[in-house]
Amino acid sequence: MSPQNLTILGATGSIGVNTLRVVADHPDQYRVFALTAQCSDAPLLQQCREFAPRYAVMTDEAAAARLREGITAAGLATQVLVGAEALAEVASAPEVDCVMAAIVGGAGLLPSLAAAKAGKKVLLANKESLVMAGDLFMRTARDNGALVMPIDSEHNAIFQCLPINERARFEQRPNSGFIKVILTASGGPFRNRAHTELENITPDEACAHPNWVMGRKISVDSATLVNKGLELIEACHLFEVPPSKVEVLVHPQSIVHSMVCYADGSTLAQMGNPDMRTPIAYGMAWPHRMNAGVTPLDLTKCSNLEFYHPDLQRFPGLVLGREAAETGGAAPLIYNAANEIAVAAFLAGRIGFLRIPAIIARVLDQASFPVPRSLDDVLHYDGEARALAARCLP
Repeated sequence: MSPQNLTILGATGSIGVNTLRVVADHPDQYRVFALTAQCSDAPLLQQCREFAPRYAVMTDEAAAARLREGITAAGLATQVLVGAEALAEVASAPEVDCVMAAIVGGAGLLPSLAAAKAGKKVLLANKESLVMAGDLFMRTARDNGALVMPIDSEHNAIFQCLPINERARFEQRPNSGFIKVILTASGGPFRNRAHTELENITPDEACAHPNWVMGRKISVDSATLVNKGLELIEACHLFEVPPSKVEVLVHPQSIVHSMVCYADGSTLAQMGNPDMRTPIAYGMAWPHRMNAGVTPLDLTKCSNLEFYHPDLQRFPGLVLGREAAETGGAAPLIYNAANEIAVAAFLAGRIGFLRIPAIIARVLDQASFPVPRSLDDVLHYDGEARALAARCLP
């Protein structure tokens, strides 16, 4: 059996790096077709040295120029491409079998959608694609025979615990006994801090996640629990369930990655050490399993597993996420857009930590868009919501 050709969108981020670690352990099964990054040319050059992709794509022109010089000096055959259109090209190329969609934020929508439209196996780590355009994305995948595999540890865990058919579609049959899914949340670095202590939180404090090594944007989302609001919306689209059937519980140990409850009293849970190589390898090898290089869970060291309801006063961003899911239409899109603008402002030192959910709430209250019917609608409303959020900044 010939190796699968793999494009990694967001190769220098934590998901991309861990995907390449899995690839390195299975060189007979996977070949890297393309690697992409925004502006991290030095790490991408090192990855090109090691994996020799046919293409390397950067969205920043200056970074692409530096990468091209490095590629030439190293005598590599990798061709450097630039821009958003090039991202879509390497995601939908006929030679590609599998696409790891790991670009952070709304920037990942168009190349992820291109992969779905081209009928690829889409390893979806870019939750914003479904938050912004869930109905459109899943319909595109269905219409073109794409296989969408969730890579977020929570959704990957739910996928493993649900009745899934041969095309990786959740089967909510009358006799399946499905009741609800439970998304677990670590609670982030501030799960035990009083709300009054969060006013002067610094970006470095917010990015110091206790269990996972992640990028700065998603680390802040975890600290506000907005990430769990985004995941709630994502779960509704992936598994065709209403928000009322998605519960969130704080689980500080990050051992149980999520659960599914059934009518007979059974609760199925997927457990493992907090290492993203597990869901990545599961998605890459599905419907089979392969060695992910992850240390097996030692249950004798897991005697103290805690679960409790999140403090919604401390984490209003989660409340807003559920409300956006229940409202539907353009509300999830607005929620995501406002959050991205607010988090960028927080990381730049322009606003305080508690202003993030406040800005999201203000934009959700002020924005009034019809239900998006097309990709153009999604992109237009996203731009309008971002502009509105920007006007809320000091």
